[in-house]
Amino acid sequence: MISKHITCAFLYTITRYGYPPAAERTTRYLDEMAALGFTSVELEGIGGEHLGEVTRRRSEIRRALESNGLSLPVFCTVLPRLGSVQATLRDEALELFRRGCDTAAFLGAGGVLDNGPLVPYAFPADLPVSRHYEPELLRRIGLPAGFDWACYRDDLVETLRRACDTAAEFGLKYYLHPCCGSLTETTDGYLWLSRAVGRGNLRFNFDVANQFYLRENLPLGLRKLAGEIDYIHVSDNRGTQVEHLAVGDGAIDWELLFATLADIGFDGQLAIDVGGAETDLDDLDSAYLRSASRLEAAIAAHRLFEP
Repeated sequence: MISKHITCAFLYTITRYGYPPAAERTTRYLDEMAALGFTSVELEGIGGEHLGEVTRRRSEIRRALESNGLSLPVFCTVLPRLGSVQATLRDEALELFRRGCDTAAFLGAGGVLDNGPLVPYAFPADLPVSRHYEPELLRRIGLPAGFDWACYRDDLVETLRRACDTAAEFGLKYYLHPCCGSLTETTDGYLWLSRAVGRGNLRFNFDVANQFYLRENLPLGLRKLAGEIDYIHVSDNRGTQVEHLAVGDGAIDWELLFATLADIGFDGQLAIDVGGAETDLDDLDSAYLRSASRLEAAIAAHRLFEP
């Protein structure tokens, strides 16, 4: 079995079945991740309809988790309208977020996770929903007419405070994920937002590949977050495009990264986040198993998680 400190991120399922994968097949996805040897997994509720279906099936999902001997450290609630400029859309997203927190707690998760707030760019109406928007696209898209940064900032901070307080009601942490265009695409962006929100259960989901692509100094970023980081999305990247390669197949210095994790006393989960339509892979299962093997070797070499 794969180390309990290594989680299979839901990108495994997304890569196999598309975005979003059918919620009614969630128990099948759990069976598949367990068959690979994982004992820790992610699940997601992607938008209102998908999240609603996961919620309706949560009893059978919990049974599948238990029967496969799986833990669920994080349940992802993907609700981009939390960062909307419109108060009514933010309020609707907060109601969905409460449903996601309730489902996460029911399934035994310790936290909920979402992309950091995406600045409300004036995207074309026909632009398809995407997990990642390329920087070149974001540079060519403006902001809504009359956009007021100070008002938006204040509204966003209050919305995130309400989200954190909701998560706390269910005993959950609330992780923000870095992606291109979000206010948390770097550790500095997250730290600014976190200090403004001022809630102890707000956390950063350090994403090694995304932040490497965005030219973040990974060891420095980890040290800035020492004591505040306990969930890391792990994949490799060559530095030229958004991609999530198997560990060791890109340009990231994993020896330096793990030496830094040991120095800061990291004691959380390493979630393998390999794949996606943006990544060229020959064999998804092999990429996950190869990543797990390399992570286990690095954990042993740097004596992570030892008493």
